[in-house]
Amino acid sequence: MHPSPHRPSPGPRSHSAPSVTQRSRGRLIDGYCHMMRWVSIGAAIIAALALLIGVLAVCHMIFTRYVMGESTTWQTEFAIFSITAAMLLGSPYVLLTGGHVAVTVLPDALSSGPRYAMQLIAALVGLLFCAALAYGSWLYLLEAWHGGWTTGSVWNPPLWPALVPLVVGTTLLVTQYLAEILQPGKPEPSASAPAPSTPGTTESGGHD
Repeated sequence: MHPSPHRPSPGPRSHSAPSVTQRSRGRLIDGYCHMMRWVSIGAAIIAALALLIGVLAVCHMIFTRYVMGESTTWQTEFAIFSITAAMLLGSPYVLLTGGHVAVTVLPDALSSGPRYAMQLIAALVGLLFCAALAYGSWLYLLEAWHGGWTTGSVWNPPLWPALVPLVVGTTLLVTQYLAEILQPGKPEPSASAPAPSTPGTTESGGHD
């Protein structure tokens, strides 16, 4: 009888495919989160410019009305649109930096596992809300565009340009929420920070 030829074990090959898949998926997630970070920063810069333009419009309105003694037509409405656009376009960056108002009494009292679960549930609820808001905003924008709607004021500009920041801001909130859910958990500050030393104590045990 001839000995059967030795066949290579399929073990390493079976373990290599999932690792490659996981690395590829990790690179995609990291790339998406990195892209959303810069998109949110860019939207925040545009929001800052919109806020500055709105402030200038208010200053122009005050100068025209109280210094020149003339009536104003477009300044009030333009300032409202600009400041609202700044709020909407800056919201993804606020979410990125964790600047939204939050009550953290209960999460701070929990361990890392329940705290992460609570943050995940909150992010999913926020994602669903922003997705519904973005969907309604897109429908509203399309109706205003096709219907030729105007604001109905003395200035009476088209309405759809004022709705673009609403659509863009809510859509970016959805994509930023996805990045918040997909990105790896951030380390706890207490895990890496060294424990504060007590004055008068040493590592060897103290003085006699």
